[in-house]
Amino acid sequence: MKLGFIGLGIMGTPMALRLAKAGHALHVTTIGPVAEELLKQGAQHLATAEQVAEQSEIIFIMVPDTPQVADVLFGEHGCAKAALKGKTIVDMSSISPIETKRFAQQVRDLGADYLDAPVSGGEIGAREGTLSIMVGGDEKVFARVKPLFDILGKNITLVGGNGDGQTCKVANQIIVALNIEAVSEALVFASKAGADPARVRQALMGGFASSRILEVHGERMLNRTFNPGFKISLHQKDLNLALQSAKALALNLPNTATCQELFNTCVANGGSELDHSSLVQALELMANHKIS
Repeated sequence: MKLGFIGLGIMGTPMALRLAKAGHALHVTTIGPVAEELLKQGAQHLATAEQVAEQSEIIFIMVPDTPQVADVLFGEHGCAKAALKGKTIVDMSSISPIETKRFAQQVRDLGADYLDAPVSGGEIGAREGTLSIMVGGDEKVFARVKPLFDILGKNITLVGGNGDGQTCKVANQIIVALNIEAVSEALVFASKAGADPARVRQALMGGFASSRILEVHGERMLNRTFNPGFKISLHQKDLNLALQSAKALALNLPNTATCQELFNTCVANGGSELDHSSLVQALELMANHKIS
């Protein structure tokens, strides 16, 4: 199948690579360099999203935020400049649910199909093909794209109509942020109380407090390995979406707001490009104590 992939960052590159290795003809574009391994798998690097759309039946998008998706779709050299009729757009970015509904309608008006399909699972999940994929859109379109989703992930759910995939991703990011904050609090508390935080984590891994966040990010916190799998700046963006949506719904998300403030503290201290597990540094700063 002729596929397009727009956006080859930390997540997009391994995802595109899995599609190429599965034997699909891949046309790509990105603002940075294209990974050599992707080119070796036969991916064709094109200059614009318009050119990618012209050459592809299904076009995947994986860019940082809502404005970038808008530009990829409707910008000067966006997908909409190509003849989109009969094609399918699959936006796997994490963006505004409200804007997603508008984008989907505009794409449908051009005769194309649209799925919003944000993911969870980080760089490791993208590399290993174990992403959770939360899909919004028409059931028949979902069924047509599902074999490609199966290459990229394991837990693939059609949540509802367009926008519902993004709403699900916002909910996911709330849970992830609050879990990171909880693990951070627990390890800072244990360490300042004089316990060995590594042994505390080991003990907790065998009980009801066990979680993927405790397993992966707890280890990152202990080892101080904050090179980004998922940047704080991107998680801030997702929590902004949550808080903006909550305001529109007259809904209060107090713990989400607290996590955002902790991320803000990290950013104020130069940590915007660090992994979101480095949220622990905000609590360490407040406690005047580094876990050790």
